[in-house]
Parts: sequence; C-alpha cells; structure tokens
Amino acid sequence: MNDPDIILADEPVGNLDSKTGTEVMELFKKINTQQGKTILQVTHSMEMAGYGNRIIRLRDGKVWEE
Repeated sequence: MNDPDIILADEPVGNLDSKTGTEVMELFKKINTQQGKTILQVTHSMEMAGYGNRIIRLRDGKVWEE
C-alpha cells in the first residue's frame, strides 16, 4: 500500500487550477521516471494525457492506441 507498483489516477487534476495541475503531472512524471512506477491516468484533457509515454483512447466502446 505504501509502495505500489501501479498508481491509478482518475482525473487527478480535474478540479485543480492549471498551475497546481501542472505540478501534479510533473510529480507523476518524476515518480514514473525516477522510481519506475506505472501510472494509469484517465483524463479528458489531451494536455494532461501528453505527460504520458503511451496514450490509449476509448470512444463509443472502441479502443485504439496513438
């Protein structure tokens, strides 16, 4: 629980101001690269999705990777 291999984040910055949201995403990026943690983020924001290494889209029941 205190050292998970995977972090699940559902709209982690959805209710934050843009500065704080960017800080959270930079922290996620640091955790991913420095600690080797997998972060699975669900978001409607392509800007926030851009922090990821891989984007998988879901629309109308169809899944595809960019």
